[in-house]
Amino acid sequence: MKFQTGDKVLLIHSKEEGEVVEIINKQMVMVDVDGVQFPAYIDQLEFPYFKRFSQKKTEPKKQKIYVDEIKKEKATAGYKVGDGVWLSFLPVFDKDVFDEDIVDYFKLFLVNQTEDHFIFDYTLTLTATVDFELQNEIAPLQDFYLHDVSLEKFNDNPRFDFEFSLKIPDRKRTDYFETVFKPKAKQIFNKIEEVLQKQEATFSYHLFEKYPDKIKEEKMSLDKLTRAGFKVYDAEKFRNHLEPVRTVVDLHIEKLTDNWKHLSNFEKLTLQLKTFEKYYDLALQHYQPMLIVIHGVGTGKLKEEIHGILKHKKEVKSFVNQFHPSFGYGATEIYFQY
Repeated sequence: MKFQTGDKVLLIHSKEEGEVVEIINKQMVMVDVDGVQFPAYIDQLEFPYFKRFSQKKTEPKKQKIYVDEIKKEKATAGYKVGDGVWLSFLPVFDKDVFDEDIVDYFKLFLVNQTEDHFIFDYTLTLTATVDFELQNEIAPLQDFYLHDVSLEKFNDNPRFDFEFSLKIPDRKRTDYFETVFKPKAKQIFNKIEEVLQKQEATFSYHLFEKYPDKIKEEKMSLDKLTRAGFKVYDAEKFRNHLEPVRTVVDLHIEKLTDNWKHLSNFEKLTLQLKTFEKYYDLALQHYQPMLIVIHGVGTGKLKEEIHGILKHKKEVKSFVNQFHPSFGYGATEIYFQY
């Protein structure tokens, strides 16, 4: 290895000096230049000693600088992407038995190329199971290291969920903003090939360009709706027109239909989830503090689907699948927050 951790290096193209802070593989290292870290290929670096001895040293003229004349410098992100917020992948390579470069894993970075300071919630889900969760914040024009993800996990239908909010709330802008990235394995492999061909260090995906403003709600004329034939209820009496509420919902298929024996497994699961969504919505409309869903034990597919839905519901304070004297381990208790 030409360089070691702690070596001073010179970037050939930009002529900037930095320091090696991490050895990524035989071809790449992580370099720190004035506090900004980014990956660089070894053949794009050299030791700075020749430059130091070959350049003429000139003493600059000292000028008085007043405090109000000093310009504030913007922080710059280490990854070169466009405006907005990005999810960047840094492939870390290894050698196979034929001495060929293969991707071992990815370092994931959140890149903020906006002037906003965000608080974010991040979740990586693999085949409907949460693999990694993180809550943190990212400053304007900065990068944030999230975690490492092995290449094999891209065969498990990965889903990258982000929820952003402003650290300093702005009443003209939305309270929070959600975005999801669901890559296909083939899409990632194509990006790896592209990175190798172009001799680039990373590839990135655009999460959003600008944090959105609040949507202005237009007031509708109830008179127009009434004349058009719609039935309009008094908001205070709205709940009187809803279907009766349930605190316990039994999703066993024989409780939902008499013709369940003729249904496929997919049709059964679809009916069970549709019933769950119905009584979940009713529970919210009636401001219930909790709801018990009986899904049974079985193969665990129905429970897994319901838990996957609940993880992305903002009104869910918590949910638990523990032993219950009436239902054993075949029920999930859901607690709401309003």
